[in-house]
Amino acid sequence: MGRQTYYTPVYEFKRMKNYLLWPTAVTVLLCANVGAQQVQDSTKTVQLDEVVVSDSRFQLKRENSGKIVITISQQELKQNQGRSVAEIINTKSGIEINGTRSFAGQNLSTYVRGGNNRQVLVIIDGIQVSDPSGTSAEYDLRLLNTDQIESIEILKGAASTLYGNSAATAVINITTKKASKEGLALDVISSMGTNQTEADQNYNLSDFSNTLNLTAKQGKLSILASGGHQYTDGLSAAIGTESDEFSRIDGNVKLGYRFSDRFEINASAFYNKLNSDYDNGFPIEDADFHFTSEQSRFGLSSSYGYENGSINVNTAFNQIDRVFESTFPASYDSQSYIVDVFNKYTFSENIHTIVGLNYIDNQTLFSEEYDSNTVDPYLNAVYVGNQGINVNAGLRLNNHSNYGSNFIYNINPSYRFDINDGYLKFMGSYATSYIAPNLSQLYGPFGANPDLNPEEDSTLEGGFEFKVSDAFIINAIYFNRTEDNRIAYVTIDPNTFESQYINSADTAHFDGVEVGLDTELAEGLTFDTNYTYTNSKEGLALRVPKSKINATLGYVIKEDTFVGLSYQYVSDRTDTDFATFSDVTLDSFSLANLQLRHQFCANLSAFLAVDNILNEEYTEVVSFTTKGRNVRLGFKLSF
Repeated sequence: MGRQTYYTPVYEFKRMKNYLLWPTAVTVLLCANVGAQQVQDSTKTVQLDEVVVSDSRFQLKRENSGKIVITISQQELKQNQGRSVAEIINTKSGIEINGTRSFAGQNLSTYVRGGNNRQVLVIIDGIQVSDPSGTSAEYDLRLLNTDQIESIEILKGAASTLYGNSAATAVINITTKKASKEGLALDVISSMGTNQTEADQNYNLSDFSNTLNLTAKQGKLSILASGGHQYTDGLSAAIGTESDEFSRIDGNVKLGYRFSDRFEINASAFYNKLNSDYDNGFPIEDADFHFTSEQSRFGLSSSYGYENGSINVNTAFNQIDRVFESTFPASYDSQSYIVDVFNKYTFSENIHTIVGLNYIDNQTLFSEEYDSNTVDPYLNAVYVGNQGINVNAGLRLNNHSNYGSNFIYNINPSYRFDINDGYLKFMGSYATSYIAPNLSQLYGPFGANPDLNPEEDSTLEGGFEFKVSDAFIINAIYFNRTEDNRIAYVTIDPNTFESQYINSADTAHFDGVEVGLDTELAEGLTFDTNYTYTNSKEGLALRVPKSKINATLGYVIKEDTFVGLSYQYVSDRTDTDFATFSDVTLDSFSLANLQLRHQFCANLSAFLAVDNILNEEYTEVVSFTTKGRNVRLGFKLSF
């Protein structure tokens, strides 16, 4: 008979003590070599004026901008570690990203001011990104890795004069990380968590994410190499019993060289691959379907500065391959070539101008190869007055290969009253936009209509921003947007499911209000909240809540621990039940999330996230799964 081991209470205590001690020992070892970095700087932190770029392409103080530009800083991204880019953006005013609360492979629909994906433009490192073969030609936000992003700016409203086609309701301007300090640096970010519904709270680990960021900088040369992987399982796309897997592989390399104080060149290469199971939509049921999307993007940018100005060139090539394995298999190949050349010139401290030329060529393969291109000259000018008067105005000539030429323009005045350490600013704007049908709508396999006309949008805005100090800012904007020739996908015959893209005969109207408040209640205690009201006179805002509230209460403890409690309310919405082809009302819901982050030392931090704390049951898309209470734990090592 083998020797038997008896566990006494004393032995058990010692054993538990050893398990508890080893993380402490590891932490001590990791932090030991940076003891000098842990000493707090005795000097006070200088609060810098916030600058915005997206509304003018110049670094303007927030007080001189005629728009409410939402900035998601690196600090905010760190405080939301473990969450996707789409989840973070979905907490901002005026935005609803449908699909962020469902299984990881769910298609994302970005709704801003009553518009949808095709009216929201995504820019990454100065380059417009899109998928010409997609039904909305949008960029897939699921491709983005939060740990590879430095900051995000969101500009709402029509911005087509600066950014062209698709920038009708919003521009999401993303800046990825780059080497910023001398020498070598390595970040290792890893997390794991649950992925479960409200009804199945088993707390099995089924969501894993890992990212490596390596940077090097020596004098004029800077290099970044990054790679990441996410694997998620445990949820069914449609409400059912089987599990649909999702995985993402991403990598990028950035190389920069500054030849002089005036001239620099940056090259980049990005690779992303998604693999996702999905279920049948007609009828909605479990199915063994699979989707693959593979994207490669190569970019080259340069900037040459001269007295009072600079010449900038951004170029990129994007290759996208998508494969659907289902009852009706399909594959799509597309390519995009982008060139954006612009000259920035400052006549004086008060007048800033941009003259540019934007070229985009889109190609995609359906049953045969189709292509379209635009060649758009544009001009934008900003006047920053000494007496509080500011004006941002521009125009653009859209030259489309299929639809000829069309002028669009914007005028955006604002007036600022300085009040002690703050200001009161009144803003107004009127802008037009022009959205040509994409290649899928014209020639794709589902409902194509080569006789479509472009959408013509106009947006009127008015509002104010009141800044008492850095600890209190409140703003409110009213918008009124119209769409002529709105492109809609309609079912012609419910019996055969025959559908087609058409131009609506009537003008569509959307209006609403966006309100935001950022305040510091006490030292280290912040409260941020926003409210959005969106109204469609014709009832066209499917899946768009009429009212939406986001609120976050954050507390920083001794500069190294952050605790955040967030709340989101989504009012009832209208959706289409494709089992009956009738509209249904989805009930309102509220979600509460908890985020905890602790900085052990300069090179080690950890986080804990609990989403949907109350395990709320709700619906995002008819007959599709949503997430219940989920827990996520992760860490970041820096060398």
